[in-house]
Amino acid sequence: MRLPERGVTLERLTADHADALLAFERENRAYFAESIADRGDEFFENFAEILQARLAEQAAGECQFHVLVEPDGAVVGRVNLVDIEDGTAELGYRLAERATGRGLATAAVRAITRIAAKEYGLRQLTAGAALANIASWTVLERAGFHRVEARSEAGRTVEARPQVAYVLRLEEL
Repeated sequence: MRLPERGVTLERLTADHADALLAFERENRAYFAESIADRGDEFFENFAEILQARLAEQAAGECQFHVLVEPDGAVVGRVNLVDIEDGTAELGYRLAERATGRGLATAAVRAITRIAAKEYGLRQLTAGAALANIASWTVLERAGFHRVEARSEAGRTVEARPQVAYVLRLEEL
């Protein structure tokens, strides 16, 4: 799906994205670690195996992974729906530092909410944003999510950081 006026497409993740996705993760590792827990060295060392496992989860309908791709094939973002169960999923996204500030994250989140409802038959999405990541709060709120509570990401990542939780009922769209 082409995101109007953004110069990128939102594509379902495939094995063909492997090299560009790994480059995106490496180039932005320090930037991402400023607001979310670092993936750790093992992620990069075992990237091929991890990608295959994610693609298997996607094929099983447990998750849906998407990438934002520039015309030259470079990945500048990820937008994922994970833990799909009973019509709900958790939304996660990350954008390359060089791609921030132009509305791309908001456009991508809005697009994935439409896809979640129409293509995946989901009724509700949840999301979390670090307390310090006000830009992410703004993206979620502009896309129609409602703040519900603060929580900790303990158990989901190596490093627990407080988060603000959001929910979007897709029938509200």
